[in-house]
Amino acid sequence: MTARPAHGVGRRRAVAALASLPLAAAAAPAAFARPAGSAPAGTLYIAGDSTAAQKYADAAPETGWGMALPFFLHDRRLKVANHAMNGRSSKSFVDEGRLAVILEAIGPGDLLLVQFAHNDEKGADPTRYTEPWSTYQDYLMRYVDGARSRGARPVLATAVERRKFDAGGTALPTHGEYPAAMRALAAAEGVPLLDVQAQSLALWQKLGVEETKAYFNWTATEQDNTHFNPPGAIAVARLVAAELLRRRVLAPRDVRRLGDAIPESWITWPEGP
Repeated sequence: MTARPAHGVGRRRAVAALASLPLAAAAAPAAFARPAGSAPAGTLYIAGDSTAAQKYADAAPETGWGMALPFFLHDRRLKVANHAMNGRSSKSFVDEGRLAVILEAIGPGDLLLVQFAHNDEKGADPTRYTEPWSTYQDYLMRYVDGARSRGARPVLATAVERRKFDAGGTALPTHGEYPAAMRALAAAEGVPLLDVQAQSLALWQKLGVEETKAYFNWTATEQDNTHFNPPGAIAVARLVAAELLRRRVLAPRDVRRLGDAIPESWITWPEGP
């Protein structure tokens, strides 16, 4: 990884100091949020991992939440370009040139929604691992700086939670310090934060141990507590869209169906790319 300028150390210290702020303070609405009467955003680009990615016929019923997000956005105002890929971390997505592809296309009025942590956590894999309070934040800043340099707006989203409960039925967080590191960075840099980790953890707690199985990729041959099936992808996409509205990244006219049931039949898995 190319070394960041010397001011990166000072930035990290400021970001670390913000980690102790209450969530409400860290998530204060961004000053550059688009006013309700302004022009359409254009395209929402997703940079992320397998939890958001487009899935194909050979993976069905596994479903990324990015596949369901368009159901909650007015497509005449905001298109979705889902660049999320299985197995990627904030580091490997950059190192493989995937961020560069987005930055070649993104422009003024567009959004870059960034969700990573699942694979950043893999300490045994140096091609993907990042440390929450240093390299993870440094890589996230590449997305933030890259989007801003092209007139687009970066949006950070904490990683959606896995399905994990203790013996008493309490839903457990699984992402360690990564959500806190992202929250602090968002606050320090004035980037809108979608707290998908907190929202999804609350949803899994509300649903409980047994009912959550119907939202994850549990099949006759697999018990997957990380990836979603259609109901789970739809539920998480609804959380993301609601957070985009709550954070004032989008205006009410940009979103739709937040309170409506979405038929599972709307999810389709095309043949491989």
